[in-house]
Amino acid sequence: MELKEQVREKYGQAALRVNTGGSSCCGASAALDGCCDPITSNLYSVTETSELPHEAVLASLGCGNPTALAQLNPGETVLDLGSGGGIDVLLSARRVGPAGKAYGLDMTDEMLALARENQRKAGVENVEFLRGEIEHIPLPDNSVDVIISNCVINLSADKDRVLKEAFRVLKPGGRFAVSDVVTRGEMPPEIRERVLLWVGCIAGALEENEYRAKLTAAGFESVDLEPTRIYRVEDARAFLTGQGIDVDMLAPQIDGKFMSAFIRAVKPAAACCGPACCNG
Repeated sequence: MELKEQVREKYGQAALRVNTGGSSCCGASAALDGCCDPITSNLYSVTETSELPHEAVLASLGCGNPTALAQLNPGETVLDLGSGGGIDVLLSARRVGPAGKAYGLDMTDEMLALARENQRKAGVENVEFLRGEIEHIPLPDNSVDVIISNCVINLSADKDRVLKEAFRVLKPGGRFAVSDVVTRGEMPPEIRERVLLWVGCIAGALEENEYRAKLTAAGFESVDLEPTRIYRVEDARAFLTGQGIDVDMLAPQIDGKFMSAFIRAVKPAAACCGPACCNG
């Protein structure tokens, strides 16, 4: 199955589980599917989740809380890449206020339906959910102040395209502020693949320095990567043992080399505002 279809199927099934009264996690098989602790747990405060529909919280499959770390100002326009059940879009909409706007972009029909229902329940009006792919953002150039994303860019098979699209739709001086899974240093490919399966990253995560390099190549500046949760070998012991891996023998090669991180970058401010260098 093509990677994109794997991602679409996984997240569509997660949305359907929430719609039928379950969790986006996978019950007894959660550890094997990589969709529960310690990756997606304890990311949002009670204050944040108490303001949202229960279904929006259940549908969260991220690895961080970009809305808690990103600078969002009243009146700004925010875009969430891979918005899922809408939790980060709804939180962002409240922070930018009625004069601002929050877009959510997702390619999964089931997640979009769930997100729109969560928006209705939350009574938040300055939100719009868009159907599309993060490699082809359906918004004009220079139209967004802040781009957020929660453990989704790692799922793309064409991360360079995603970062170029993010750069395109950001206004000059706009901010890129995403949570994502990254790796640190080299390790055997087969071990990397299995640990990423535990983390839930179908396409695999970038090595931290490669992520920085790709952002710079896309045109961003002031690139910064801040680890927010480092995964230890003990977190994955049960899963890796079930995969037939001698955890104790391989621990030095994998311990602390997988992490959730908050990644910041800035689109350079325009040097002028004539038709040759910016669109408004």
